[in-house]
Amino acid sequence: MKKHSRATVADLLALRGQRQLTMLRVTSLEEAEAAEKAGIDMLSVPPALLGPAFREAAPSPFAIPGLEYGDYVSAEEYMREAFKALKAGGDAVYCAAGLQTIRRMRDEGIPVCGHVGLIPSKATWTGGFRAVGKTAASAFEIWRQTKALEEAGAFAAEIEVVPGDVAAAISSATSMLMISMGAGSGCDAQYLFADDVLGSNRGHRPRHAKVYRDFAAEYDRLQNERTAAFKEFAEDVRSGAYPAKGHLVAIDEAELQTFLRLLAEGDGR
Repeated sequence: MKKHSRATVADLLALRGQRQLTMLRVTSLEEAEAAEKAGIDMLSVPPALLGPAFREAAPSPFAIPGLEYGDYVSAEEYMREAFKALKAGGDAVYCAAGLQTIRRMRDEGIPVCGHVGLIPSKATWTGGFRAVGKTAASAFEIWRQTKALEEAGAFAAEIEVVPGDVAAAISSATSMLMISMGAGSGCDAQYLFADDVLGSNRGHRPRHAKVYRDFAAEYDRLQNERTAAFKEFAEDVRSGAYPAKGHLVAIDEAELQTFLRLLAEGDGR
């Protein structure tokens, strides 16, 4: 397999202010391969997707598997899963756990991406799934959390659904790589879910999402075609149209007659 060079944490940090990075959340090898071919810089992936097949499909993007909040409890559990993810082909880990856990991982040299702003797993503290940072007090709280992540050793942070001016000011005041999800172009990277980009999400579509294709309609078309094909198969079986001669294995007529004679005699010797 051809060797590819992937960006390192140092490479990404060196790109701050040089150009906007791109990031997608992918959940399949097909999406990962498409992201590779499209030149996407970073991928958020489920840890289960990592492995040789993932890196065969997407050898170049910087991969950040998510250690989902609540799946693990102790710092030791987070660290164990982080090391496993890095060995499987990840380049860093996403972690929304407490600062002590992030600090422990950083002490072991594990690159950590944190989360500020709207954090879905902790949204009850900020009023649910809504924008945060719209007042001076809440904006300063996001800055305080960002600074705490930086001091704990995180190299990056996702900043979600925060006013663009607030996110830009925070980005300029931190040394971390700031990854915007609905927080404007004043950050270092723009992050969307592949489901939203492809239009395959039938549920709520966030304001910051931009749909580039209509996969939902294509899925509907394919499902209709699938149903039609199954119906035609069933009708062919009932009518005797399937299987036809071309679907069967042939046998020489003499061999068939010999077999039938042996079968009738009940003795294959």
